[in-house]
Amino acid sequence: MKAVYKRELASYFNSMIGYVYIFIVLIFIALMFTLNNMIASYSNSAQQTGGYPYFAGALSSSIIILVFAVPILTMKSIADERRLKTDQMLLTYPVKVSSVITGKYFAMVTVYAIPLLISCLCPLVISWITAGGGSFLIDYSTILAMIFLGGLFVAIGMFISSLTESQVIAAVVTMGIFLLMFFWSGLVGYIPESSTATFVGFMIILAAILLILHHLAHSTTLTAIVGAVGGAGLIALYILDKAILNGLLKKFLGLFSITDSIGNFASYYVFDLKGLLLFASVAALFVFLTVQSVQKRRWS
Repeated sequence: MKAVYKRELASYFNSMIGYVYIFIVLIFIALMFTLNNMIASYSNSAQQTGGYPYFAGALSSSIIILVFAVPILTMKSIADERRLKTDQMLLTYPVKVSSVITGKYFAMVTVYAIPLLISCLCPLVISWITAGGGSFLIDYSTILAMIFLGGLFVAIGMFISSLTESQVIAAVVTMGIFLLMFFWSGLVGYIPESSTATFVGFMIILAAILLILHHLAHSTTLTAIVGAVGGAGLIALYILDKAILNGLLKKFLGLFSITDSIGNFASYYVFDLKGLLLFASVAALFVFLTVQSVQKRRWS
């Protein structure tokens, strides 16, 4: 894995992709830092015209640029290998496919984290200008949360890249998914809370899971068993006690709101451990799905 990591990391800086990504993200963070913190800090030191002395606010405002910048990193990760037919080398490396994919993943996370690590200087600047104002704990906790969020973004983008040979398709689909995640909290609010709507919603989710499972495992028997167990459980729950389902879908989908989790760090000043664990666990799931997607090509 270490050799793959070094090779992939070097590839981002042997081309312009790594530099372009870092430049775009740093410029946007610098802009948000100036608007949210530098002007605010100067106004505070000059006797108060309002302001926001926490760098966490600038970071939370920077999520939108990641929606468009991260696909630059992930679009070529596996799609380019498939287009150039070098993906067969992945299957003949003297290491496991899981090690290869993990090496690629951590290389992309490293590039993703570079502008955030550079931005660690910003809380120091705020503290210096405001003579000890601001909060290192809030700001650096939010930077940590953004790194975990990036791990999730990279994992999703890598999985999408493993499904196509086109970098453009991989980038566009990844951006679409990230935009959906960005507006997720608002969209979930429109979901009806009735037991019937919740039942239908969970059945749709089950159908999507079955499609993914069949695509990766290519096993009709396994898919049928999971579908039968899941479907029977939902039907039994709906028949025996509808009240349990009221609002359950909205609560369940609300758990996956990235803006709410980052908002806990940046706006409510709460260390959201559950949010970090959610980002890490879902990222691990998509890394696993990517491994399965690549493995499937070995046997196809």
